[in-house]
Amino acid sequence: MGFRPRLNLCIQYDGVTQEPAIPDTTTTELKPSTIRGHILFVFAVLLTLALAWRLLRVLEIVYVSALFAVVLTPVVDHIMRLRIRRWHPSRIIAIVALLITVFAALAVFFIIGLPPVIRDIQHFAADLPARIPSLVAKLKHLPLADKFGVDNLAQRAETLASSTAQYLFNSAPKWLGHLFDLLTAFVLCIYFMLEGDDAYHYFLSLVPIAARPRLDRTLLTAEQRMSKWLIGQASLMLILGVCSTIAFGLLHVRYFVLLGVLMGLFNIVPVAGGIITILLAAGIAAVDSWEKMVGVLVFYAVYIQVENGFLTPRIMKSSVDLMGLTVLISLLIGTALAGVVGALVAIPTAALIAVLLDEYLVQKDEPAPTQ
Repeated sequence: MGFRPRLNLCIQYDGVTQEPAIPDTTTTELKPSTIRGHILFVFAVLLTLALAWRLLRVLEIVYVSALFAVVLTPVVDHIMRLRIRRWHPSRIIAIVALLITVFAALAVFFIIGLPPVIRDIQHFAADLPARIPSLVAKLKHLPLADKFGVDNLAQRAETLASSTAQYLFNSAPKWLGHLFDLLTAFVLCIYFMLEGDDAYHYFLSLVPIAARPRLDRTLLTAEQRMSKWLIGQASLMLILGVCSTIAFGLLHVRYFVLLGVLMGLFNIVPVAGGIITILLAAGIAAVDSWEKMVGVLVFYAVYIQVENGFLTPRIMKSSVDLMGLTVLISLLIGTALAGVVGALVAIPTAALIAVLLDEYLVQKDEPAPTQ
């Protein structure tokens, strides 16, 4: 066996040799006050979670109101920067102007746009049982139609239509029950826009002083990008809806107003939403003629090129770059948690989380050294 020398850890100070202090590795006993503090902390956390679960609906309304206030606040600030000679609007006047604009847009939609949509829905529900057999007869002439069970398509479609109509009828009281929640969220949103700065600074005061500047900078970036993303996506949805309605109307496609509205709404889901609605529009056009179906597909192919090459780079260039998978997953999670309201706030929430992750967790590669 080899000889292992012993390390000499002695230290000399002014000729006096001293042994280094060896830390005590024995387990220290917890004081009773410390144990009570841990128990009280766990109890407080459990009580907070139970209270949050009990007030889940209220917290949902508060969160939705705060999120929409965050998205709309940059618009209010932009209105406040307008000047007419020496006068510029205050925050209250800017909020009132924004509300008047929103209500005017909704009034125009309900008066002009909603009646044709409802009429198309009624005609579609009435014509569907008679149209399915003719569509099935056309599909039988396609290659390999027998292998896909085209004969049972009519019965399946009628069953699906009846179940969908029954679901909409049964869920009508539930939709009416949410009117009070919408009114409450609307009032809270106004208060958040009025007093949001005070609430925001109070929230920052709960964070350690050293971490406040970074968190403040990150949240302000998230606010700007969320607002720009929502406005940009709404613009793309509106453009597609209007263009689709005009194109389908020129092609004399049945229910062209309803199809145009669906095209705009489903455009919030990248790729998948457009494919689903264009297949629906092409199927309805194919009931009348194959030429109309080809026209619908050609229109969508041309529009996609214009949107990807011209509209999206200019409208969405400064927004959060959310992947299509992220948008779809956030919509699914939001819908599962809070229904339609959850779907409305899902994507802005995903944008907020993306900015926070990019700032605090994402490890960015260092730029390669230049030669």
